[in-house]
Amino acid sequence: MTHPFHPLRGRRFPILKARRVSGLDTLILQGTSGGTFRVPREWTDREVPAAASALAIDPHILDFVKLIALTELLEALKHAGDRGLPK
Repeated sequence: MTHPFHPLRGRRFPILKARRVSGLDTLILQGTSGGTFRVPREWTDREVPAAASALAIDPHILDFVKLIALTELLEALKHAGDRGLPK
């Protein structure tokens, strides 16, 4: 449970089922007393952070391929400057 205001935040529960209810992805979890309870998937560590999904961005901080492309671009700009070409 990762929701910052949920009383069970930080606790782990077995996932019994994943369901979509009224357009909302939910998880049915096994409670400590043998019962079950349902929570929105976004309240757990099984969901991509809402900010990342709302912006349609990849939650990864670094992308190796893009980092290499950036390095190549910077090298090309550096060499262009060394030859006296406009930057």
